[in-house]
Amino acid sequence: MITFGIKDIIDIVLVALLLYYIYRLMKESSSANIFAGILVLIVVWIFVSHIFEMRLLGGLLDRVVNMGAIALIILFQEEIRHFFSSIGTRRSTHFLRRLFNRNKVVTGHREDIMPIVMACMSMGKQRVGALIVIERSVGLSEIINSGDIINANINQRLIENIFFKNSPLHDGALIISHQRIKAAGCILPVSHDTDIPKSLGLRHRAALGISQKSDCIAIIVSEETGGISIAEGGQFYLRLSAEELERHLTARWTE
Repeated sequence: MITFGIKDIIDIVLVALLLYYIYRLMKESSSANIFAGILVLIVVWIFVSHIFEMRLLGGLLDRVVNMGAIALIILFQEEIRHFFSSIGTRRSTHFLRRLFNRNKVVTGHREDIMPIVMACMSMGKQRVGALIVIERSVGLSEIINSGDIINANINQRLIENIFFKNSPLHDGALIISHQRIKAAGCILPVSHDTDIPKSLGLRHRAALGISQKSDCIAIIVSEETGGISIAEGGQFYLRLSAEELERHLTARWTE
């Protein structure tokens, strides 16, 4: 006799939530159709092998499914990294990161905020595009190594000179790590989220992309409008004033 209890309901709900989360992850990377095809294949395999018990076709699908696990890891390696990275950046695991990174500085000082705010306001008035990424607890060493190492104190004039239109580094991202301008001209992963407004350009997509892969704070100065925005935790905070930018950095970087 088949029994169906509260544990089974919880099991079904958890599996449904997991599948929904994976679907959202695939949708962000334009892999939703592949994910749907895999689900169809799994459903067919369950019916053929376990319900109708077709030995020949079931055996063939069994081999496909067994080999498919390795193929999925290769095919979705970026999405798998994103999945575990998003879990690791949750506040629920913050104490674990602090436990294993006791000597790592993950916060900024209040005196480091104003040069960034003033530089962003100045560049916004002059319609100079900029992308500044502030590292927090998740390291950005791969991103830093993709650009030119600077390793200088946070300085308003230096930030403005880096993003000056004739500067060779103005197209990339500037990375701030451990209260220092670590590198410039860095290459960021671009978000493939289809919900991004078309009015936002490549800098915004790059800022959202890095914010989806780490707990950093990405500041964008629009070259078209001069508007200042922040991407953090996979979402935008658009059209910020100087006070709002300072308040956000004070709350999120010096916490």
